[in-house]
Amino acid sequence: MQETRSGEKKKPEGRFSSELFSWGESLMAVLIFFVVVFTFFVRLIGVDGSSMYPTLKDHSIMLVSDLCYAPERGDIVILRKEGFYSDQPIVKRIIAAGGDTVDIDPITGDVLVNDQTLDEPYIAEKIDTLEKMGDLTYPQTVPEGSVFVMGDNRNWSTDSRDSRLGMVDERYILGHVLAVIYPLSAFGAVE
Repeated sequence: MQETRSGEKKKPEGRFSSELFSWGESLMAVLIFFVVVFTFFVRLIGVDGSSMYPTLKDHSIMLVSDLCYAPERGDIVILRKEGFYSDQPIVKRIIAAGGDTVDIDPITGDVLVNDQTLDEPYIAEKIDTLEKMGDLTYPQTVPEGSVFVMGDNRNWSTDSRDSRLGMVDERYILGHVLAVIYPLSAFGAVE
C-alpha cells in the first residue's frame, strides 16, 4: 500500500481495472459511432423472396443508404408503396425514370427504354410474353418524379408491370442498395 500526504494508506490501482476501464471507454465510443451511422447514414435491410434473383437471393442482407441519393436507371432500390405488399419494403431495379418511355417487345420479351433495347446481363430470364406482361399496355411514359421498376427475376416479380404498383413516386424510395453483406459468399457491391 502507498501512503498519501496526510498519512492515509491508499490501495494501489490495479493495472487490470484501468485496462478494463479503457476497454469500456473504447467499446462505448464504437457503439456510439455505429448507432449514429446506422441511424443517419445507412441501414440494413433483408431480401424477402426471389424477385431479384440472381442479383440478390432470398434472405440476403443489404447495406442501404438514402444520403444525397438521386434515382438513376439501373440502380437497385428499396421502396415502400402504401397498400402494396402489405406496406412492407420491397427491392427492385430502376428501369426507367421520369420522361423515359418503356416498352416490352411482345415477341422476344426484351425491355426497351426510349426505343433502345436494354442490355441486361443481370436478369434470370427474359419476360414470358404470354404469361408475365402484367396488366399495363405498352409503351408507357414514366411521369416526371417517378420511376418504373422491375425485378431481375422477371417471370417471378410483381413490379411496375402490375398496376397495383405501377409507376413509383420517387418519394417512396427508401434508399439504394450499396452492397450485400450477407451471405458472405455474395459480399460486395451490387450491379
